[in-house]
Amino acid sequence: MSQRIFITATNTDIGKTYVTTKLLKHYATLGYKVGVIKPIETGVEQSPIDGSSLLTLVKTLNPLMSDISINNIVPIQFKLPAAPYCANNAQEVSMQVVDDAIAKLEPLCDILIIEGAGGLYVPIDKKKMIIDLIGRYNAMALLVSHCRLGCINDTILSINALKAKEYNFIWTLNCHTDDKSFQEVSEPYFRDVYPDFTIFDRDIEKIAQTLLL
Repeated sequence: MSQRIFITATNTDIGKTYVTTKLLKHYATLGYKVGVIKPIETGVEQSPIDGSSLLTLVKTLNPLMSDISINNIVPIQFKLPAAPYCANNAQEVSMQVVDDAIAKLEPLCDILIIEGAGGLYVPIDKKKMIIDLIGRYNAMALLVSHCRLGCINDTILSINALKAKEYNFIWTLNCHTDDKSFQEVSEPYFRDVYPDFTIFDRDIEKIAQTLLL
């Protein structure tokens, strides 16, 4: 079985696909055969936007992925840009198609990055949340938070949710160039309470290494 890394976030539009892309490239430069899967993508009109970009990338990084299709990368697709629960009219979502896709991808890679949808408590159906997939696939999780006002609250809530599940995880902050207030309004807390906190672009080498431990 390949090393499984689950990319999750404190909410939607935090930068999961950006982080996934950067990690795929980083691991490939280190000589690892990389693979990727986004189990669920919503807002799909014709082809999954995030999944298609990931498919194109992984084929350039790992020649063994040349015959992989978009349905292997994004096994579950819904048209409505909403939580899977809503996009699928509250019907049960079987994860067997994801299990099958992972079984096909893993023999082709050393590291399989699994990208979640939205935040941890995005509902998949009445019984499952995105957070449950981390345990289902026995993955090491990377929680990605933001650097805008409110990041302290969002980060702590998500950290506590992962701890409650007793998952193996690390977390990082994905700061944008326009997050100019971070150093003044949020960073002092992280420096005091989490002195080893990381910022993704600055600390990608450390993050990538820790995820493989």
